[in-house]
Amino acid sequence: MKSERQIDPDAFQSIDIRAGTVKSARSLAKARQPAWVLDIDFGPDIGVLRSSARITAKYASEDLIDRQVLAVVNLGTRQIGNIMSQCLVLGLHDDNDDVVLAAPERPVPDGRRLC
Repeated sequence: MKSERQIDPDAFQSIDIRAGTVKSARSLAKARQPAWVLDIDFGPDIGVLRSSARITAKYASEDLIDRQVLAVVNLGTRQIGNIMSQCLVLGLHDDNDDVVLAAPERPVPDGRRLC
């Protein structure tokens, strides 16, 4: 099935998706829906960014530490509960509507851009 929502290839290129390693994960206490606060290391050029991620159904905090994820790093900041989220962690919904994190097939250097 072809997507009805088409964008210009240049618009897609403007989305900066990078690999990063989760360094810490804690519960976001003031969120309307259960969520983790993730501190993600995107390497020396970008540094560590914080994100709020609604992925609590399948991931324990200890399972997230040192895990590589993909995230959009150029959306600006957004207030989520009592934190400022600086990047958007990417994932897909499975058959149970739980989020499965998007990640590189094998380790890549933190900060590597999706091409």
